[in-house]
Amino acid sequence: MSGSGRHGGGLLVAGTTSDAGKSVVTAGICRWLARQGVRVAPFKGQNMSLNSFVTREGAEIGRAQAMQAQAARVEPTALMNPVLLKPGGDRTSQVVLLGKPVGEMSARGFFGEAGPAGKPPSDTRSAGETQHGGRRASLRDTVVECLEQLRGTYEAVICEGAGSPAEINLRRTDIVNMGIARAAQLPVLVVGDIDRGGVFAQFFGTTALLAAEDQRLVAGYLVNKFRGDVTLLEPGLDMLRGLTGRGTYGVLPYAHGLGIDEEDGLRVSLRGAVRESVVAPPLGEDVLRVAVCAVPLMSNFTDVDALAAEPGVVVRFADRPQELADADLVIVPGTRGTVRALAWLRERGLADALARRAAEGRPVLGVCGGFQALGERIEDEVESRAGEVEGLGLLPVRVRFAPDKTLARPAGKALGEHVEGYEIHHGVAEVLGGEPFLDGCRVGSVWGTHWHGSLESDAFRRAFLREVAAAAGRRFTPAPDTCFGALREEQLDRLGDLIEEHADTDALLRLIEQGPPAGLPFIPPGAP
Repeated sequence: MSGSGRHGGGLLVAGTTSDAGKSVVTAGICRWLARQGVRVAPFKGQNMSLNSFVTREGAEIGRAQAMQAQAARVEPTALMNPVLLKPGGDRTSQVVLLGKPVGEMSARGFFGEAGPAGKPPSDTRSAGETQHGGRRASLRDTVVECLEQLRGTYEAVICEGAGSPAEINLRRTDIVNMGIARAAQLPVLVVGDIDRGGVFAQFFGTTALLAAEDQRLVAGYLVNKFRGDVTLLEPGLDMLRGLTGRGTYGVLPYAHGLGIDEEDGLRVSLRGAVRESVVAPPLGEDVLRVAVCAVPLMSNFTDVDALAAEPGVVVRFADRPQELADADLVIVPGTRGTVRALAWLRERGLADALARRAAEGRPVLGVCGGFQALGERIEDEVESRAGEVEGLGLLPVRVRFAPDKTLARPAGKALGEHVEGYEIHHGVAEVLGGEPFLDGCRVGSVWGTHWHGSLESDAFRRAFLREVAAAAGRRFTPAPDTCFGALREEQLDRLGDLIEEHADTDALLRLIEQGPPAGLPFIPPGAP
């Protein structure tokens, strides 16, 4: 494909389950193709995630697609994730269309399910649903158009599905799995997580529950997270081909510590380490312990990845006040529900623990929704519609929620170092005192900012950790040469290596260039 001048090839990476490895495989294929000189872009028609990112043109997309764009070595755009759903509780989500929020929508309204006697569920529809039709099917044309624009620009577009393509209750209005594959006549590669067990049944059952028109697009399978001797798996793969008429395009080994951006949820226990990655021991005599309050509807918890990458920094999630006791730094992260998070902090006793820390001069950092919660007062007629709510009072800040969302890519200086970040919030902060800090403020050992991603700026992160260590009385020394951007590139190259070394890359190229193989057999019973 490289140098051929051809464009418009494509592939849909589907999965037998959520978390089967679709995001990883999509990123790996993108990085592998980019290393071959192929102009490639990622795509996901509809994403549900609280981890999002702001593109340079000010559009909000899922962080997984931003990560995949980096794997492809291209700038992320709204075309790569035209529909983003951000859950907000009570079975509703904010709908972000082409990078901009267009309203709140109930699950029934979005998926187009009928009410009693086949009537639309009008009692659950918000103003946003009424304005935008209340149906996912109405977005299909937009999604297909975005994909076609990408295919007109790039030689290959690697699409990621969502959940399972065999979710037969949602197939009628599907815009992310077989719906988009059929509309664009994309070949489909089905990924299965063998570490969970039952992968052969998953592959067969997924295929057999699809309609004949959809089955014709399912080219084959990819086994993910395999441990052991692959020769022991081969008889099963041969039997699978005999049963389905479809081959397996690779067996990817279980890879520890990939550390890529998460999409829909925490992979780890709230009381576990934030990442599996193994880092070097501390340079100083002490480690630095960071506790992240696991607030409801936590968003962009990837903000702490850069801390976890530092030698000697131990990051964990916490949901009890006792777990903050030995922490040198406590982070109150972003959330899609600031008022709800405030109530949770108080109910759990974490609010009192944070107040004690502030009084004792022990470090606390609030990011976005966490920053808002640390303030004096919140006026919210937008997100929770709770009206005026008292904050934790640790920072001299008052927040008013505005209907328009702030989406920005700010840059500035803090602690004497250059910092870059991104903003995604409805809350407008009025800072009434303290020391300026990244458009927020600092009072003693309590910091607050709306900026996500600031800790990825290496020099600033080191300066911040030195301040934290001094306030905590720890003999901790930040590593002078940790480059988070380089570490991320190394992880993306590892994903590309997995594809190059363990997948049938020649067969993948044929799929991307030529489309679904002809003559794929139908596996009964098909869709009901």
